[in-house]
Amino acid sequence: MGTYVSVRGWLECDELQLAAARQIISSRQDDRYSDGWGTPRQHVNWTHYLFYGADIRESAVDWLVDQIGEMARIPASDADGDRVRGLFLATHETGGTVEWQVREGGLFISQAGSGHHYLDG
Repeated sequence: MGTYVSVRGWLECDELQLAAARQIISSRQDDRYSDGWGTPRQHVNWTHYLFYGADIRESAVDWLVDQIGEMARIPASDADGDRVRGLFLATHETGGTVEWQVREGGLFISQAGSGHHYLDG
């Protein structure tokens, strides 16, 4: 059956960065886990959000981390210099929860704080 990792989180960006993120998703399309990506039915105000939620096989984690890392490197698209930012929690069936922080043009992975342990269940 395999080992699974529950991944859930989001990215915050502007409209141009969202378009670039969608291109990254399209270029790495698979037959199962790409369907975990979603956006609100209708955009509200100025920040665009891109969400991910799925239980994926452990063997697919690198595939998803590579996508998110590429999205983290999307440059600022206007004078204010805002980069793509976000947070994902990845809970491994046996290894606990880690945070994937998207900030400052990179993806930073660390153990999740104890405040997230309620999600390990």
